[in-house]
Amino acid sequence: MTVFVAGRGHRPLLFAGLGCLAVAFAAVTDSKTALAADPTAESTLREPITVNLDQAKLMKLPERTATLVIGNPLIADAAVQPGGVVVLTAKSYGMTNLVALDRSGATLVEYPIQVVGPSEVVVVFRGIERESYSCAPDCERRITLGDSVGFFGANLNAVGAFGAALTAPEKK
Repeated sequence: MTVFVAGRGHRPLLFAGLGCLAVAFAAVTDSKTALAADPTAESTLREPITVNLDQAKLMKLPERTATLVIGNPLIADAAVQPGGVVVLTAKSYGMTNLVALDRSGATLVEYPIQVVGPSEVVVVFRGIERESYSCAPDCERRITLGDSVGFFGANLNAVGAFGAALTAPEKK
């Protein structure tokens, strides 16, 4: 857009000031119009997806998806399954995002991903020491990020030993 300002008489500074104002207004108006006219500027961002820690959620990808990007794989992970289904797994507390791109690198869709604490958990504080219990229906120790090192390590070792016992070959 081109703006011409012509002035006659004794007030050239007034017209120059109005001309600058008109150019600034035109630039702001044009940039807002350009943003509104660009269909990909806002249409790819979707509502946030909330996933509980240690759980998974299924999502359907757009058909033209060629690449899937996770902003922070320490917070969430995604595994693509046949038919455009994604298994989204929460790994740690926090916020990240998932972006689906087509073959040309254009963004098809973006989802903010919020990982929240597990549900149905009772947290016990003993001074500064923290312990977590899953209480559905009875309270049992559980491994939860943020628990005290001793409590977390003891539970992790117990679960590891139990898993090893399940997969060990039978002795005859």
